Amino acid sequence: MDQKTSIWQRMGIQDWFLTNPDNGKSKKQVVLTPDDVYNYVIAKFNDSIRQLSFADRIVFYHEYIISFNTEDYNEFIDNKQGLLGLIVNETVKKFYELLGQYRTAGKTVVPSSTKWVFRLVSHPDYARGDIGFIGKLLPGSNRKEENLRVTFIPRQTGIAQTFDISEDVLKSFNYYSEGYYELPYMEDLDYDEKGAVKPGKKYHARFETILPEKQFAGKKVEYIMNDDEIIVSGEEETREDSNIFKIPTEWVNTPHLRIRFNKSDGKFYLASFGELTILNEQEITQSDINAPSWVELPVNSKILLNGIVGVNLFKS
Repeated sequence: MDQKTSIWQRMGIQDWFLTNPDNGKSKKQVVLTPDDVYNYVIAKFNDSIRQLSFADRIVFYHEYIISFNTEDYNEFIDNKQGLLGLIVNETVKKFYELLGQYRTAGKTVVPSSTKWVFRLVSHPDYARGDIGFIGKLLPGSNRKEENLRVTFIPRQTGIAQTFDISEDVLKSFNYYSEGYYELPYMEDLDYDEKGAVKPGKKYHARFETILPEKQFAGKKVEYIMNDDEIIVSGEEETREDSNIFKIPTEWVNTPHLRIRFNKSDGKFYLASFGELTILNEQEITQSDINAPSWVELPVNSKILLNGIVGVNLFKS
């Protein structure tokens, strides 16, 4: 039986940047350093300015998807914990420095988004030392595009190659919550240390939901769980405390859920007060708000509220 070919082989670009059974064994393993990642992202930022800017207006990418070999990625996450956050901090700081130079020179620097997004990911077909990039003008956009402009540095040559690929190719990438960073865009181009990603400072979990209403089409509502216990509530919720995850839709009851992080066993638990809650395809019994009935909430769970609103849980 023939060995199943990867999507990269079918596209005819396997030898550019991915491990090939015929050539991977003899290649010297490359160590990817934090400086390599930092300089690479800065170079892509400058490339985006050159490619997207026009007249006196400076245009640049706001979302950066940086892909690594799985071992390289795990080394950053496991053995150099917090280092990716530091790289993101210094990268955004450099972005502001460069944009400030353009503004001083009389150029118009107006962002296309209110935030910076970094998604640091791994792919099983990447070899040690491989690094790839996909840039987006508007972070988090679910708009379907015919193709994406992608840049890779082939291991063999070290020279960047740029080409168009179908967005379906992204289905092969693995995204991890540890590699997701989001920072607000500062209009005065002054780096805000308070809003920066702090190395070693972790939140309990990240929640993500997509709403059915037309005004939210293509947009996600995200919530970072910092408190040990939070309340998930609907559009009628009036409280604005940090432990309130308000989902602005009539399809979520007020309140609908309580979610608790138990430090003793490191697990999440859920109690439901809404009309209907389905956790990983299993219906959860409705609790009395004064006597919640707790069930374990596994990491990377999918929660469906009233059969309409889906909520995904990602651990920090």
